[in-house]
Amino acid sequence: MTYKIFTVEDDKGIAKGIADCLKSWDMEVRNVCDFRNVIDEFSAFDPHLVLMDITLPFMGGFYFCSEIRKKSRVPIVFISSASDNMNIVMAMNMGADDFIAKPFDNNVLLAKVQAILRRTYDFGSSVQTIEHKGACLNLGDATLTFEGEKIELSKNEYRILLTLMQNKGKTVSREKLMEVLWETDSFVDENTLTVNVGRLRKKLEALGLCDFISTKFGMGYIVNL
Repeated sequence: MTYKIFTVEDDKGIAKGIADCLKSWDMEVRNVCDFRNVIDEFSAFDPHLVLMDITLPFMGGFYFCSEIRKKSRVPIVFISSASDNMNIVMAMNMGADDFIAKPFDNNVLLAKVQAILRRTYDFGSSVQTIEHKGACLNLGDATLTFEGEKIELSKNEYRILLTLMQNKGKTVSREKLMEVLWETDSFVDENTLTVNVGRLRKKLEALGLCDFISTKFGMGYIVNL
C-alpha cells in the first residue's frame, strides 16, 4: 500500500525536503498548490496523513485543521517553529495527532510519520472499510455494502476492487491487476482478468452502482472521483 501524504507548507525548501525524505520510502507526497483552496486540494488528494504548518498565507494552520476535522479523521501533524507550549496545546485541542518543532531532523519526521501510519492503518481497528461514493468495501470479510444492501465478493473480485478503490482517480493497468491476482492464483491471464472484472461489474450494477468502474481502453481500469 502506498501512503499519501499531504503537506501544507509555504516554505518551498522545507516542502521539498519533506517530499524527498518521504518519497524515498515509497510514499506519495503532494504539497498544496493554492493556499486559498487548501480544503479542496485536501479532498481531491484524499491523503492518509497531513503535515501542517501553523503560519500560512491567507488562513493559518489551526483554521485548516479545524476545517479538515469537520469532514475527516485523517491524522494531522503540525510542523512549526512556533513550538511554544501554548501553540502545542492549541494544536492538540484543534484535533492534531502530533507536533514537530522546526528545525527538525528528517529521520525524526520519518519515524513519527511511520509510527502514526502504522498505528492508524496497519494495526488500528477503527479502519476496517474503504468508502467511495457511498460504497463501503469491508476489509475484514470481503463484502461490499451500498445503501443498506450487502454483497459477497470472490477472492479475485475483492482484490480487484480493493486495488482500484485504493487508487481511485488513477488508472490501474491490466498488468498491475494481474500481478495482484497472481499473488493468490497459480496462473492469471488476460482472459481471467476480463472475466473477473465483468463479474464484479455485474455485482456492482445489481447494487445500483452503475459505471462505478470505467475502462480506459489500452490502459486499464479506473474508479472515478
